[in-house]
Amino acid sequence: MTEALYTNTALRAWKLVIAQLDQMFSSMSDDELQREVAPGRNRVFYLMGHLTAVHDRVTSDRVAPEAVRRAWSEVNARLTAAMAALPPEEWLKKHNAVSDEDFAKAPLRNRLSVLQTRTTHAGFHAGQIRLALTKG
Repeated sequence: MTEALYTNTALRAWKLVIAQLDQMFSSMSDDELQREVAPGRNRVFYLMGHLTAVHDRVTSDRVAPEAVRRAWSEVNARLTAAMAALPPEEWLKKHNAVSDEDFAKAPLRNRLSVLQTRTTHAGFHAGQIRLALTKG
């Protein structure tokens, strides 16, 4: 029961941040995607592609905005469904991105911690995107 509570809490945070980003990305025009977060900083389009690539490990910075939007939606729908299907007891096991040796030294580098890190990462960029949208 306790494991399910932890994993459901983390998954809920993930879904919240992804839903916020989904809403932002789907409501933005192609021109809005080209806005810089701050002068000389990343464009929203780059952040959407970056988050998509981090979540899926594949993308190109030279694709049409609609292709990145589609990849964003597909990658995160697939990832969210896979995470929702993972039994609570699996969340504390080693993540594929962590070596056996590193996991033996630091067992907190598990699937749940990776989810929390990626949720925070997406939330950070969501804040940057909101900032870019206020610059109109």
